Amino acid sequence: MVDLTGMTTETRNKNTMNLDTMTAEEIAYTMNKEDENVGKAIKEVLQPISKVIEMAASSLNKGGRLIYLGAGTSGRLGLLDAVECPPTFGVSHETVVGLIAGGENAFIKAVEGAEDSMELCVEDLKSISLNKDDTVVGIAASGRTPYVIGGLEYANSLGCNTGAVACNKNSKVGVMANVAIEVEVGPEVLTCLLYTSPSPRDRQKSRMPSSACKKKKKKKKKKKKKKKKKKKKKKKK
Repeated sequence: MVDLTGMTTETRNKNTMNLDTMTAEEIAYTMNKEDENVGKAIKEVLQPISKVIEMAASSLNKGGRLIYLGAGTSGRLGLLDAVECPPTFGVSHETVVGLIAGGENAFIKAVEGAEDSMELCVEDLKSISLNKDDTVVGIAASGRTPYVIGGLEYANSLGCNTGAVACNKNSKVGVMANVAIEVEVGPEVLTCLLYTSPSPRDRQKSRMPSSACKKKKKKKKKKKKKKKKKKKKKKKK
């Protein structure tokens, strides 16, 4: 099993444990408050960001391209930037390219398992004739997506400039790239319990109704009733 304990992106947000009981206004305020952390985190990585900008500019000046790699939402973000470049800057659709695990259809509908293949990304890069004049930027929130790692490894073997964007420090994609942009913004506002189970203290904070909690309450009530009965019997004696 993969150890996710050291990754802030895979943990629950302590400030939103009771998200389900908040009012709409409280939710909006809390999300806005959490968003404030993004600007602060980006300020810490301006140097590597500028390096990736210089790498991309160098590639474009040589007739090369800027190529984004990603899976799921990370891949979609790369595609969005690539799609906006032709109408915004008047460049061709081949100048900035976005590759997403599972192909273009994965932009609309998730393709399960595609992100776990390192070879799939190599095939995608070969299909667009990746060459040493290109700059390749891998995007992976967790920093451990095999599709992105495989693509960066292949790009490095050709002598391409490579960059990585992740939301965890010391990420695997960061290690694979020439320049790592690791923006640690903390856990998401809305998280689930697929990877971590909340502690009893967290459950109390979240105030989430559950059958388990209801059963515990019933048991406590029964115990209290029994204690009261015992006290009454002692008094009668």
